[in-house]
Amino acid sequence: MRYTKHGRSRALPAMAVSLLLVTAACGSDDEASGTAAAPTGESAALTSLEGAIRMDGSSTVAPVMKVAAEDFQSATGNGVTVTVGVSGTGGGFEKFCRGETDISNASRPIKGGTPDKPGEKEACAANGIEYAELQVANDALSVIVNPENTWARCLTMGHLEKMWRPDAPVGNWKDVDPAFPDKPVKRFGAGTDSGTFDYFTEAVNGKGGVVTKDYNPSEDDNVTITGVAGDEGAIGFLGLSYALENKSKVTAVQIDGGNGCVTPNAETVQSGAYAPLGRPLFVYVSTKAAARPEVKAFVEYYFDNVDAITKEALFVALTAEQKQKALDAAEAAGI
Repeated sequence: MRYTKHGRSRALPAMAVSLLLVTAACGSDDEASGTAAAPTGESAALTSLEGAIRMDGSSTVAPVMKVAAEDFQSATGNGVTVTVGVSGTGGGFEKFCRGETDISNASRPIKGGTPDKPGEKEACAANGIEYAELQVANDALSVIVNPENTWARCLTMGHLEKMWRPDAPVGNWKDVDPAFPDKPVKRFGAGTDSGTFDYFTEAVNGKGGVVTKDYNPSEDDNVTITGVAGDEGAIGFLGLSYALENKSKVTAVQIDGGNGCVTPNAETVQSGAYAPLGRPLFVYVSTKAAARPEVKAFVEYYFDNVDAITKEALFVALTAEQKQKALDAAEAAGI
């Protein structure tokens, strides 16, 4: 049984299962002759790899990349070590554009700047870091409440704006809607280095980074889970996988973006119905790093097994069109 972030055993990906079956079949013949079977084909190619892959960035993307890293390491016979850091999308890009990481996990696209205030794109360019932007999954940015909260099972974008705008006068739920009870509000959410923070504030308040100071930010989504789980009047925002993983502790509310209440799930995200809080998730792969066989193999392994990996990590899978676009982008970058 292998360890996972989600604390449960996982079925091996289909490719790994087939490799085990091939190995077992060969082993039965070779035991009689007293010799061990040598790996062949794709198995031999993976187990011959060595090295280390450095990854950092979004806490939202981290769970799916950790699943991919564990499976890939296992497929290589632990010849390749993959580390997945969590310093937020912005913090990840800082490291990536300094050449400190091979892959940057991001819950938003990389940002450009101006001549007076260079952005992430300019920082990478200044250091000669070229990259491919690859979408790896879809996400529903989820608004969560305490399970004892029975009044806010569907919130409008207007409700959220009242609660999260910079001058939010909201001290209790009755301030959000007169139909809600007179209970104190306590807010939790992503830290300012997080792409989740940027996306949420842009969608809710019309400008990224603009938000009330009366909330508890953290780069660790588990802090948000704990905070909301521990207070009946609490509310928070984070990625769907954390909401699903902790559904016994928190409740993901429906969102009315103008067309009625919509539940965050795979179907509503892929269809576009969960708007405006459905979003793509990315990795940025250094083309210089991808020239190393272990990095190139990791990217290939991910997209060969993307449906199994995203399902295991509780993420929304890519559509066929999204997957093809990512493969085309990787090929264009020589990955």
